[in-house]
Amino acid sequence: MAIALTFPGQGSQAVGMGKALADNFAPARLVFEEVDDALGQKLSHLMWEGSSDDLSLTVNTQPALMTVSLAVVRVLEAEADLDIARDATFVAGHSLGEYSALSAARSISVADTARLLRIRGQAMQEAVPVGVGAMAALLGLDFEDAIAIAAEAAGNEVCSAANDNGPGQVVVSGHVGAVNRAIELAQARGAKRAIMLPVSAPFHCSLMQPAAERMHEALARVDVRQPLVPVFANVLAAPIDSPADIRQALVSQVTGTVRWRESVAAMAAEGIETFVELGSGKVLTGLAKRIVSGSRALSVGGPDDFAAFIAALKSVR
Repeated sequence: MAIALTFPGQGSQAVGMGKALADNFAPARLVFEEVDDALGQKLSHLMWEGSSDDLSLTVNTQPALMTVSLAVVRVLEAEADLDIARDATFVAGHSLGEYSALSAARSISVADTARLLRIRGQAMQEAVPVGVGAMAALLGLDFEDAIAIAAEAAGNEVCSAANDNGPGQVVVSGHVGAVNRAIELAQARGAKRAIMLPVSAPFHCSLMQPAAERMHEALARVDVRQPLVPVFANVLAAPIDSPADIRQALVSQVTGTVRWRESVAAMAAEGIETFVELGSGKVLTGLAKRIVSGSRALSVGGPDDFAAFIAALKSVR
């Protein structure tokens, strides 16, 4: 029974995440300390004792979620004999989670990943003035219908499908006027719900091109190695493992669609039967169950989740 390790993206953050790991396990504490040092900031203090508003700032959310995911990985390696090269067939992450996946698979160091995500968060926030862009969830429509609605709504502005998260769950992104038109069109065409999302910028659309250029420059300056196992790239919905392909996929991801539904379905077609989400929240676990009927999906975010993970590992060895 093959396993894929998945890593959550923005929206899964919560104040206090990862604290139980750091309180109880030295490998987790070392990850938090490494990230704090790399960023020159007590990100761990903000995560555990700061406000929800501060944690939800993109520049903090992105490295914070990665830190929790990598803390989980290091504890599982020390306490549950996790060996990614031996136990996983693929790794994958939703948007920023792709960086977590690559770091877990030893493609990019934890410190470099934290710095890249800080740059990514800043670049994405600064690419579009506040109030110019927006994102909306279109629920109950398939991906093709959402693409058509976004194209019609765009007019001479930008509106495109940003996230294909799961069956009937698509997010569009672009200029605020165009996104509002997409909401109206979706409602007229039978969407169960079409709602504006509380985000600070229009991620994963062409308005993010300035951020993509900054990430191209940033990624050129870090060491990217071949991962222990292939990573399923968001923009390709296919596995890659060469450093050149990884760099290109991470740049393309800034403006491209997160093809999560396709990625999970493709991993299942490659023989994956168990999806294990490592980090804060259970969003990807729920999506996996919806995308692949009959699949086994579980999340590991703290000590209480270890027993189920160890049982899952035993079933594949």
